Amino acid sequence: MASHGQPSANIAYDPLPLTTEDHASNALYNAPPSPDPRLTSFHDANNMQPGLLPEETSAIPAGAAQPRFMAAPLYDQGGSMTRDSFASNSIHGGQPSEYGSVYALNDPRGGPYRDDPSGDGYRDSVPMSPVGHSRALNEKNDVYAPPRQKSRKTMLIVAAVVALLLIAAAVIVPVYFTVIKPKNNAADSSSPSDDKDHTGTAKPTATKTPENVVTGGDGSIITMENGETFTYRNKFGGYWYYDPNDPYSGSGKAQEWTPAINETFNYGIDKIRGVNVGGWLNPEPVRYLFFLVVILACTHDPFYAPALYQKYFPRAVDEWTLTTLMAADTAGGGLKQMEDHYRTFITEKDFAEIAGAGLNYVRVPIGYWAVEKRSNEPYLEGVSWEYFLKAIKWARKYGLRINLDLHAVPGSQNGWNHSGRLGNIGFLMGPMGYANAQRTLNVIRILAEFISQPQYKDVVSMFGILNEPSGSPNIGQQQLASFYFEAYNIVRQAGGGSGADKGVWISLHDGFLSRQSWFNMFPNADRVSLDSHPYLAFGGQSAAPMSSYADTPCSAWGASINETMAGFGLFNAGEFSNAVNDCGLFLNEVGEGTRYEGTYTKAATTRVGSCTPWTDWQNYTPQMKTEIRQFAMASMDALQNYFFWTWKIGNSSESGVVETPAWSYQLGLENGWMPEDPRDADGTCGNISPWTPPLQSWQTGGAGAGNIPASVTAQYGWPPASISRGDAVANMLAYTPTGTIQTLTASTVTAASGEHVTHTADPGNGWNNAADNSPMYVEISGCTYLDPWVDPGTANPGACAGAAAINRRAPAPAPIPNPLITPPPTA
Repeated sequence: MASHGQPSANIAYDPLPLTTEDHASNALYNAPPSPDPRLTSFHDANNMQPGLLPEETSAIPAGAAQPRFMAAPLYDQGGSMTRDSFASNSIHGGQPSEYGSVYALNDPRGGPYRDDPSGDGYRDSVPMSPVGHSRALNEKNDVYAPPRQKSRKTMLIVAAVVALLLIAAAVIVPVYFTVIKPKNNAADSSSPSDDKDHTGTAKPTATKTPENVVTGGDGSIITMENGETFTYRNKFGGYWYYDPNDPYSGSGKAQEWTPAINETFNYGIDKIRGVNVGGWLNPEPVRYLFFLVVILACTHDPFYAPALYQKYFPRAVDEWTLTTLMAADTAGGGLKQMEDHYRTFITEKDFAEIAGAGLNYVRVPIGYWAVEKRSNEPYLEGVSWEYFLKAIKWARKYGLRINLDLHAVPGSQNGWNHSGRLGNIGFLMGPMGYANAQRTLNVIRILAEFISQPQYKDVVSMFGILNEPSGSPNIGQQQLASFYFEAYNIVRQAGGGSGADKGVWISLHDGFLSRQSWFNMFPNADRVSLDSHPYLAFGGQSAAPMSSYADTPCSAWGASINETMAGFGLFNAGEFSNAVNDCGLFLNEVGEGTRYEGTYTKAATTRVGSCTPWTDWQNYTPQMKTEIRQFAMASMDALQNYFFWTWKIGNSSESGVVETPAWSYQLGLENGWMPEDPRDADGTCGNISPWTPPLQSWQTGGAGAGNIPASVTAQYGWPPASISRGDAVANMLAYTPTGTIQTLTASTVTAASGEHVTHTADPGNGWNNAADNSPMYVEISGCTYLDPWVDPGTANPGACAGAAAINRRAPAPAPIPNPLITPPPTA
């Protein structure tokens, strides 16, 4: 086959047959000769000039003209023909093809047909037909009557089988052999399913994927672990990839413009177009209001699995109360209800659809109980981690990268329900503030060591070490910066140091402080991104129509974001939504109403209007959808690197429908108020106060990365001198670093009967850097600690505190133990 841009005149083509057998009469008759392209009649019929083709008589019988192609000719940049063929733009009989002048080969967008459009980088390439399908088969059937045959049924069957085989070869073979093979340290992040879930309930038997089918594009069929199937849809040239012989391959590609997992993502140039999977592994019932206006933005995360909480309304207000009530409700399913939620709320199909929506990143919030919990804490320990392992497998398969977000920590970093327990702030505040921070550093270290392993770091490529800490007005920037600096050092040590290939990017939330206040705080810090969550919903409520917000994101955020990219480095909006008011189920707090309707019980409010026009999405007018889409695109362009909150929202158990539509990307995509192609947002704001890439070398792990001045260590070294609403750290309750190292690991990939697996993949031991062998923070024997969520105003008891506790060390570094193998995920 001629390559792109190369002539094909050297290819000898079989001549057209000049005789045909009439099978009914066994008679032979002469077919009419092909028209001579040098005749005026041929020119008139096909818009071609006589004499364009060279004289060619080597294989053409007398009386027949040179054979011609049906495909359009390709042109080089000079405009000359690069292929000796004719393009017919005249269809004789039947209806015109929607694909252009020739059936299925010419796309209305004007892009040329290519054998492997995903490989050449052209945005307008025409994708190949899915396996088993043809775009123009019906058109061809309408135009061409089938010839008389001895056995029409037999011939049709044979033709269909041949066509399917050819199409399958055209789709599967090129993708498979052009996929970039990954490094040799591949293994599988998924775990084999055992026969029962954590409660002993038998699981459905999964249907196996056909042997040796390791990749596919638009239209391919996916079989999930539970045996259900779906059709993969991706019109952007993306393809999935999973090979059981090489399960850690990073060959999946979300879209043709997004680097595959085993290719380099150029931060600052390649845009993060992402979405959260909120409400999945960290279920949230409500959005607890913290009224803070920073450039028209207030922020904290809304709840997105309402039915899970409505069963226990109004007692369940956070995951602490929810799991407590579930555990007591043995007749209703107990804590198995939580795992049922993990298993069903987000599945492999969601990850496939996220890639198909043109997105390339997924932010996955988790609670600290994915790693560990204390005996008196009611959470379902460790099970959400097993489902996070599934997320890694699915993301790798579909070419998506993950931002792992630590959403809830011991004592709560903000007092909101999504932190695990509604109420007090006990992280870096009050008498347990320092001890809770030490325990959180344990969790960060364990997670960092796992995701820094070569099997995972290219998929879990960003780590949000703490979601929405209340830096202002509660914790304080000095204390928060000290914690961030210690966490930074922990993550970098887990990766083996500084450098582009050393572990993951670190995302630091601004703590509700101005972004400018973080500029130059950690000069030369390696691969650090500043995270903000700009929302309009929780500022002043307004009766203004949706159309009035068309340019608000551009004017409110655009210039500030560009300033941050220049003054700090990479910026990412970890959360934003389409909401311009607080209308929506449980958006503020369980049963607490809304400001928009004047029913909010936590503060005096004046009714602005009814929420119905905003939440009744089934009756949105086309104009309303257009206005929401305009707002969404303005937000995307202004924020540049973003994660929409959230991908999906669960239905209300009472109404059976989504009651917070402004927060669901999936619902907006299905109903026309989110852009089908997120690239359509580019340029919406007109590039206000532009920032010019690339990032500084040290910001991306290049020259100078990690060379942090000693003055920074002196100012922000751990621990801070004092704790907000506490005391000098030397007098605070503390843990001692003498504990055994805990690891998180994935189970090895083992071959099921009949699968073509030739080796067992190594999932790693959960600990990337063997030199990171300092013991964990644990309680001091004989000491009594306060409740981690104690009122921060409680007096510091003083016992078991002081420099002796803080500086106590084990006699010798504890060796890294054998991995504590995480049980395999359930189906």
